[in-house]
Amino acid sequence: MNRRAGDGWTSGRAVRGLYAVTPDEPDTPRLAALVRAAVGGGARLVQYRNKAADPHKRHEQAVALLAVCRELDVPLIVNDDLSLALAINADGVHLGADDGSIEAARARLERDRILGVSCYNSLRTALAAERAGATYVAFGSFFASSVKPAAVSASLELLREAKASLAVPVAAIGGITAVNARQLIEAGADCVAVISALFAAGDVEAAARRFAGLFPLK
Repeated sequence: MNRRAGDGWTSGRAVRGLYAVTPDEPDTPRLAALVRAAVGGGARLVQYRNKAADPHKRHEQAVALLAVCRELDVPLIVNDDLSLALAINADGVHLGADDGSIEAARARLERDRILGVSCYNSLRTALAAERAGATYVAFGSFFASSVKPAAVSASLELLREAKASLAVPVAAIGGITAVNARQLIEAGADCVAVISALFAAGDVEAAARRFAGLFPLK
C-alpha cells in the first residue's frame, strides 16, 4: 500500500512500538538502507533527524526516506523543521522546546498529520501540548544518552502519571536499549524512540526485531 500523508495517522494508532530516529548519516543511500532495515525489523514509525547536514542535504535525505516510508507503509516524521515537513509532504513533524509554537504548527499542518512534541520531564508541558493539538508527547532522557549527554532526566513515575493523565500516546526517548526498554513499556510508554541502539547495531533489522518483540501484540 502506498499510503499518502494524512491517511489516518493522527489518530495515534501509528504511535506505538519502535520509533526509529535516524542518526547523522551523510550518505543518503546508506541512510535509506538503514531505515529500510529498521522498518523491515518492525519499526512502526520513522523520524528523520540530522543536526549536521545543510538544508540541501536535509531535503535530499528527507525525500529519499519519504519514498522508503511510503513504500513500506510507515509514517515519516521530520524533526524540528516544519517547513521541510510541509515541503516534502511528510506525515508530520516533531517539535522541541525551541522549535516554535505548537498551536502555529497545528494550524499549518493538516489535521490528519502527526504532531509530536518533546516534553522532557514535564507533565505540565505535556498537558499543554495535548491541548494545543499534539498527536503524541515524548519524555526523556530516561537513561544516559550519547546523542544528548546533557539532557534532563525523566523518571518511570513520570511515565505512569502521564499515562493516567493524557489521552494522546506517550513516547520515551534517551539511552534506550533492548534491555532497558521493557521497564519503560511496563510503566506506560506506547513507543520507544531509539537512535544508537538501533542504527549502530551490526544488524539493524535484527536489532529492530528485538525492540518490536517487547511490545504486546494488539
